[in-house]
Amino acid sequence: MLTIGLLSDTHHFLDDNVFRHFESCDEIWHAGDFGTVEVAARLAAFKPLRGVYGNIDGQDVRSQYPEQLRWSSEGVNVFMTHIGGYPPRYNPVVKKQLTDHPAQLFICGHSHILKIIYDEKLQCLHMNPGAAGRQGWHKVRTLIRFAIDGSTMKDCKVIELGPR
Repeated sequence: MLTIGLLSDTHHFLDDNVFRHFESCDEIWHAGDFGTVEVAARLAAFKPLRGVYGNIDGQDVRSQYPEQLRWSSEGVNVFMTHIGGYPPRYNPVVKKQLTDHPAQLFICGHSHILKIIYDEKLQCLHMNPGAAGRQGWHKVRTLIRFAIDGSTMKDCKVIELGPR
């Protein structure tokens, strides 16, 4: 079993409470818009980090993190990108990729809207952790913590960090 801490859209700001909430996690996944490479470095120094760059990330972040990432975690096929949409309103490029190369877990950020939706048609769980940073129109900063146990995703917890 693997416990994951999922966040996105930090936009240069990393709340110290992230480390407390992700203490029990085995890995941290960041769905883009780190803001600075220093945010990524702090997370990577704390726990193993997987991430993708977002639309506000500069070359420093883009040189270290890809636009899209696919991997298998505990037997679950994962696909992560920053701008992806959500069921059934995916970004057209993402929709084609999910159709041509199915994933069991699709993760994106960008919208600053926390969503956890199961897509029956694609048989894929969609997660967007909302925004953990202070920039944007969201009212509350959010994270997600969950576990992958074999092919099962479970123990999903939405964490509120407080007002933007």
